[in-house]
Amino acid sequence: MANSKLRVRFAPSPTGQLHLGGARTALFNWLFAKHHNGSFLVRIEDTDTLRSKDKFTEQICQSMKWLGLDWDDELIFQSKRTDLYLAAIQTLLESGQAYRCFASKDELDSYRSKDGSFFYPEIWRNRSENEIQAKLDNKSPFTIRLKTPKEGIVSFSDEIYGSIKVDNSEIDDFIIARSDGRPVYNLVVVVDDHDMEISHIIRGEDHVANTLKQIYIYEALNYSIPIFAHLPMILGADKKRLSKRHGATGVQTYQDLGYTSDVLLNHLALLGWNPGTEQDIFSVDDIIAQFDIKRVQKKSAVFNIQKLNWISAQHIMILPSNSIYNHIKQLNPSWGSNFDTPYVLNVINLLKQRSKTIVDFIDSSHYFFNNPNQFDKKTMRKCWKPDTTTQIIESLLIELNRLSEWNSTSIEGIIKKYAEENKILIGKIIQPTRLAISGVSGGPSLFSIMELLGMKVCISRLNYAINHFPIIESDNNGS
Repeated sequence: MANSKLRVRFAPSPTGQLHLGGARTALFNWLFAKHHNGSFLVRIEDTDTLRSKDKFTEQICQSMKWLGLDWDDELIFQSKRTDLYLAAIQTLLESGQAYRCFASKDELDSYRSKDGSFFYPEIWRNRSENEIQAKLDNKSPFTIRLKTPKEGIVSFSDEIYGSIKVDNSEIDDFIIARSDGRPVYNLVVVVDDHDMEISHIIRGEDHVANTLKQIYIYEALNYSIPIFAHLPMILGADKKRLSKRHGATGVQTYQDLGYTSDVLLNHLALLGWNPGTEQDIFSVDDIIAQFDIKRVQKKSAVFNIQKLNWISAQHIMILPSNSIYNHIKQLNPSWGSNFDTPYVLNVINLLKQRSKTIVDFIDSSHYFFNNPNQFDKKTMRKCWKPDTTTQIIESLLIELNRLSEWNSTSIEGIIKKYAEENKILIGKIIQPTRLAISGVSGGPSLFSIMELLGMKVCISRLNYAINHFPIIESDNNGS
């Protein structure tokens, strides 16, 4: 099929937020379309009136927009296309490819209990017009079933799994319209995909059984059959199907956790797709350029939060600090609002190497904007001895006050010199100094932190520690 006619679709049901499996399906369709200069469409499968909610439609669309998965044309809603489905069903009835089944549930259960098979016993497959009309005259309820072939095979060539075929005898006459007149999933998606001129259907491997049934419907309606590609399932670390028990599975949740859209796209792309290189970090443009549906693996993909965090950390390292600042402000608009832009960008620069997500910048930067009001008690007990440490920091303050230039090099030099001259392990100076200035035991280079905070702030915080840490430590011991 010519590239100009390549059309794919993503068809979510608005019964919940966009989860990772759905996002991966949408991504692979979008990448396939972008790589081949085709069209990517979105169809909302909202025929389940009880479970479908407008809020979920909005959330799905918002998540896709956040991911950058822009679609062509307007959204298509199944709920507005009922006339198309009913017309297709009528065509099948008139051609003899489908028939009305008046069997009740009790009647079917009775047949099935006798032969132990759940297959439809075909009791209305070849009834006369008179019998059917009599039931219609009595307004008896009925379903509509497709008349499936009973000999030979049904098959298709999958872009990922290769040839898939099943004996026709293994598929019974399945329902295409319920007793209340509503058409079922397998019928409506065929009509939709034909009407939307979809050339390739890319979806999860759990749809393989549906694909076989849908081929019957394509053939019965004389529709062209599209090309199919079924994606491997996404599993959790326990090798079971990814679900809520594995933690956050919704795209919106990962956005709130501080992962950027590029990070999530990068990780999702590697869940099943093999780029054929050792490369793990991709820009979106890189993935589009390299994406090949035939390089999608058959083996189930495993979602690994550690791998996601590693990918996120790599992206953060190469992301410009002003871009990180914009991401932070989207999650927390008040972050750094009382400080000028050069200062907050320097904060970001210092925290980059230790941050895996955007939220990490928010969580670990408090002391850059406020004097710490809580101090790590375990670190305090370990590194701040009321007598010796207080004396060391008091003496260090004298040296720091003498500095004519306040920068990381001069601060490091004076601290090292003080340690050498007084024969003190430098850790006994750095650890309590870091605690006094930041309130925590870890973080970026202490000397770089002190340079950015400035002399006045550092001296003030050290004086606070001298005057209050012995009291805090005493309170801790008494508790």
